[in-house]
Amino acid sequence: MEKPQKMPKVAKVKNKAPAEIQITAEQLLREAKERDLEILPPPPKQKISDEAELADYQQRKRKTFEDNLRKNRSVVSNWIKYAQWEESQKEIKRARSIWERALDNDHRNITIWLKYAEMEMKNKQINHARNLWDRAITIMPRTNQFWYKYTYMEEMLENVAGARQVFERWIEWQPEEQAWQTYINFELRYKELDRARNIYERFVMVHPEVKNWIKYARFEEAHGFINGGRSVYERAIEFFGDDYIDERLYTAFAKFEENQREHDRARVIYKYALDHLPKDKSNEIYKAYSIHEKKFGDKAGIENVITSKRKFKYEQEISENPTNYDAWFDYLRLIENEGDLEATRETYERAIANVPPANDKNFWRRYIYLWINYALYEELETEDIERTRQIYKTLLELIPHKVFTFSKIWLLYAQFEIRQKNLQVARKSLGMAIGMCPRDKIYRGYIELEIQLREFDRCRILYEKFLEFNPENCITWMKFAELETLLGDVERARAIYELAVAQPRLDMPELLWKGFIDFEVSQGEIELGRQLYERLLERTGHVKVWISYAKFELTSEAQEEGMNVSLARRVYERGNECQRNLNDREARVLILEAWRDFEKSNGDEDSIKKVIEKMPRRVKKRQKIVSETGETEGWEEVFDYIFPEDELAKPNLKLLAAAKNWKKVRVDDPKAVESNSSQNEDEDSESGSSSSENDDEEND
Repeated sequence: MEKPQKMPKVAKVKNKAPAEIQITAEQLLREAKERDLEILPPPPKQKISDEAELADYQQRKRKTFEDNLRKNRSVVSNWIKYAQWEESQKEIKRARSIWERALDNDHRNITIWLKYAEMEMKNKQINHARNLWDRAITIMPRTNQFWYKYTYMEEMLENVAGARQVFERWIEWQPEEQAWQTYINFELRYKELDRARNIYERFVMVHPEVKNWIKYARFEEAHGFINGGRSVYERAIEFFGDDYIDERLYTAFAKFEENQREHDRARVIYKYALDHLPKDKSNEIYKAYSIHEKKFGDKAGIENVITSKRKFKYEQEISENPTNYDAWFDYLRLIENEGDLEATRETYERAIANVPPANDKNFWRRYIYLWINYALYEELETEDIERTRQIYKTLLELIPHKVFTFSKIWLLYAQFEIRQKNLQVARKSLGMAIGMCPRDKIYRGYIELEIQLREFDRCRILYEKFLEFNPENCITWMKFAELETLLGDVERARAIYELAVAQPRLDMPELLWKGFIDFEVSQGEIELGRQLYERLLERTGHVKVWISYAKFELTSEAQEEGMNVSLARRVYERGNECQRNLNDREARVLILEAWRDFEKSNGDEDSIKKVIEKMPRRVKKRQKIVSETGETEGWEEVFDYIFPEDELAKPNLKLLAAAKNWKKVRVDDPKAVESNSSQNEDEDSESGSSSSENDDEEND
């Protein structure tokens, strides 16, 4: 046995880098074109001078064609070239024979039939062509090209009856829509309207589509048969019924009536379509109806169209997203304006049925207003009190009070019961709210209700419960004290304030202290107000407290003339000293500025100068930017304040001030610098050891 040959080994390409000179396909083609590599010289022209040469030429060509057919009979171009060559030689019989052989070889080839028939028609062999078309449509009746060519030929020969007969044979096969339209156009060219109408009757039954019915109706309208067109539209509507209703048919029917100036008929058609069409399939009919009413309708009709369009829009929005409460609000407002009680109630019931999907208060905030509007509508518009009460109760049962509640609902329900003169029911509902889900707003609303009813004992009880529930709320303490003040019980109000300031935690203590002080001032107890300021300063040394204290002393009634100014000045001095001890530079600047303004208004030149001497100097410094990891990320410029009092206390600041003064004198008078240099040398030697350290501190 012979061994199988092994495949030769292909050397592996080691260098896969692209070549330095790239050659493209365009370049290769261009070079080939330039060298004329594929251009063959044309064959020499042959002149035929007698019949023998012609016969010889024809024999050689026939032999070539026959050889090509013998090699591959399935190539259609060989048959076509052979037959067309025979036709060019005026050998019609031979050409016909070749076409017949081609059909025997492939009788389903459309091109052979078309070329064969064109040859017969070109040579005016009409009967042969007619026979050929009959054979073609018999073998392949679904090939529309044969029918088109056949009918066109008969019409060109003015054989109208023959063409009509061919069309009838074609229509029996129920072809596509274009074939029917071609037949109709054929009859219209010869003014055969009745025949065209009969074709349309059969056409809409074979192809029962809306556009074909519309074409039929427009045909009747175009030729002046108005009643016929209206009848076609009515039959079409009856044919499709409500199950397969289409807005295009109604739009076309309404525009037909509009063209006939039958605007009432058109309006009825539009309304019928809007009542029976699905909401998602009536966009175009809404637009057409709106345009019609704007053109030919009155004000009421236009408003009805706009209302209907808006209704459709809102219905579409809420069908896509039932929890779109903004759409529900707009829809309900539109329904309410129409004045239909049952429709409004039904819409409200549909709206409130869409409960938010989660027990999240943010989802419920808009939802509860549907209930509120529903209750107000029933109370104010329909005056159905019992239904309104049931709405409030249902809503209060629906809200998950253990998770969250809405104080507004409890208060609205209580106010509703009060309007119905059911005071005990209102109190009972608010008491239930306080016991079930106490909130600040519920307490305040309940207290306001009792104040309006002048039930002050109940107000005191409610305030006590309110403060037990939330003792950190300063507003509650102040309102309670104001109530006692209005009732004339000053000692009770003062005791309430004392209890309030004694609380360990308050949300706005500065507001409470201010209220307490204003209370004492309003009662004429200036000394008690001063004591309150002192007590407050023991707790906090905030700059605003000092400024407020100084203004209090300035405006208080003093026994001696000028006592207010001295007391206020003393407060400013204490405040400045306090902020200096606290090392709060910003606060210290604020109190000095307030002190300066005070002295400008109430002091003399010496006092003003004294305060101005205390005013700081603003300087710019650089400080490190330290990251969270403790690394230095860079430097930034900040502003700081240097106070004259601090300069006198710190030697380095004193030395810095002397250096600046020396620099200034040196620029103004250099000789004075030389005379003072000996004195400065002694001072510099004494403070030399500390100045370097202080300079470093100042630079830092």
